[in-house]
Amino acid sequence: MAVWDDLTGQADAIAIFRAAAERPGAVATLERPDGDTDAAATADPDAARAGTASPSSTSTSASMTHAWLITGPPGSGRSNLAFAFATALLSDGTPQGDTSTGRLVDARTHPDLTVLSTEGVIIKMESVKEAVARSQYSPSVGRYRVVVVEDADRMVERTSNVLLKALEEPPERTVWILCAPSEADLLPTIRSRVRTVRLRVPSIADVATLLIRRTGVDPTIAERAAREAQSHIGMALRLATNAEARARREETLRAALGLTGVSSAVNAAARLLAIAGDDAKAITLERDATEREGVLRSLGVEPGQSVPPALRGQIKALEDDQKRRATRSLRDGIDRILVDLTSLYRDVMMVQLGRDDTLINLELLPELRRAANACAPAATVATMDAIALARQRIEANVAPALALEAMLVSMIRR
Repeated sequence: MAVWDDLTGQADAIAIFRAAAERPGAVATLERPDGDTDAAATADPDAARAGTASPSSTSTSASMTHAWLITGPPGSGRSNLAFAFATALLSDGTPQGDTSTGRLVDARTHPDLTVLSTEGVIIKMESVKEAVARSQYSPSVGRYRVVVVEDADRMVERTSNVLLKALEEPPERTVWILCAPSEADLLPTIRSRVRTVRLRVPSIADVATLLIRRTGVDPTIAERAAREAQSHIGMALRLATNAEARARREETLRAALGLTGVSSAVNAAARLLAIAGDDAKAITLERDATEREGVLRSLGVEPGQSVPPALRGQIKALEDDQKRRATRSLRDGIDRILVDLTSLYRDVMMVQLGRDDTLINLELLPELRRAANACAPAATVATMDAIALARQRIEANVAPALALEAMLVSMIRR
């Protein structure tokens, strides 16, 4: 099976990466008239910047370049495409990739692959420095050394400047693959040194087909999960295979629709926070326990035994990492709730406009109609603005409980 077969809705991007992976030899950087290098220069520069240049329209020197940026909304498959491209680059020259290389890349154990990601709120500068140092090595078994940065938008400016130096002076057989929601999430100096490929939002039908192929779920459940996840592939997989996740999502929406006063808004905020916490625990709890057990075994400590004092520092470091991961999981869970609430009031607006044939939360149609009849479209828009403001406040490190309370109280005053 080709490495591209498990990707959905991104035929144009796949064509670009397949063509690049087919090119042998060292990667190219093109000189600008001012002496700077531009990895995005093609026979059609506008198409390259838009990420839509076809392989045939790309010049020979720019078909493969030393740095790529894959952008697209959450759930569009940025990371999946990055690792598929990495597999093709690390394989024996076949654009579909070979099975053994694919297994090593999937396990993140290929000797020529470096993965820079974070399960905390930001990527640490130390992690970037380590990845930059590894990028200087020559490939040991593959054609290239590949560095994948999964969350390039989570680098602060000082950390980004460390990466910039590596992009300015790249080794000839090192390829950087950055992933971010938008070009605007990166420094202009970094954007000028990468070739950008923009992904589109996959259709609901494409995501549903992927769910059926991967999990074998009932087509009705697959369609509903794809629709409610708004084509976010990871979330759709979770909704399709986890009945508890579906129940928590529905409880979230009903809590917002059931507001009657300030006290109910405060109670609803606490409940939404608890739901986000339950969601985060469901994702991290089992993984944390397995990870801790694995570390203890690697240190020679059997389950149930006390940890020797000499090893407690390593266990403490692991626990600190897990706490940071839990913080990010909670924030991501809260943000996902706010995205779901936005979809809810988007549906209310559609009902108010007489377009209830394009609803995301179709199963709540009776409740949506009651909400639509209870307020004017202007009030619905104001509610959606309140949700957007809550997301901005939480991103700016306002306490989530306060941001949610303020949002829900503002909703009942519309």
